[in-house]
Amino acid sequence: MSATTQQVEEQPSSMDTTSSVELSEDQIYHLLQNERRRYVLRYLHGSDGQESMRDIAEQVAAWENDSTVQAITSSERQRVYIPLYQSHLPKLDEEGIIEYDQSRGTVEKTDMADVLYDYLEPTAVAADDDEDGSDDEQTRWEHYYLGASGIGVTLLAGATLGLSPFAILPPGSVGLAILGMFWALTVGQRLA
Repeated sequence: MSATTQQVEEQPSSMDTTSSVELSEDQIYHLLQNERRRYVLRYLHGSDGQESMRDIAEQVAAWENDSTVQAITSSERQRVYIPLYQSHLPKLDEEGIIEYDQSRGTVEKTDMADVLYDYLEPTAVAADDDEDGSDDEQTRWEHYYLGASGIGVTLLAGATLGLSPFAILPPGSVGLAILGMFWALTVGQRLA
């Protein structure tokens, strides 16, 4: 195993000199070997200030249970809260990755956290960075597909039941129109 180390310059609050803190790759991998610690870092990635430990625990529980914060149960929340409180957050604090005030229940990432983000899966961190915009875009495309489905059902029902003006359409043209609509939407979404 390589003895490569990562350095981060920290500015101590009581001194004007700069001290260098190093983490070896072994230490980095040890910190990231636990999924809950990775989830904590994922949660803190976009944060610029203090976060509530309770909020972090709720989100981690939601991710672990493939659910939402609103849908998790009290026992699911408790199963995550206790290990975070007793083990994972103190470990990250001890290594200088976060500042954890156990008595106040607050967590804040330090500059050292940026070193660990380089080792996390790029797609997980990138997905969090794009989360706000991609949800809006996804919702927009869902509306387009829903609208196309509604038009397709209307065309098909009208032609099948012989309703005017759909009855004048040649056979097969309704199917081609529906197919063309979805093809155009798929190509449009792919190019967007």
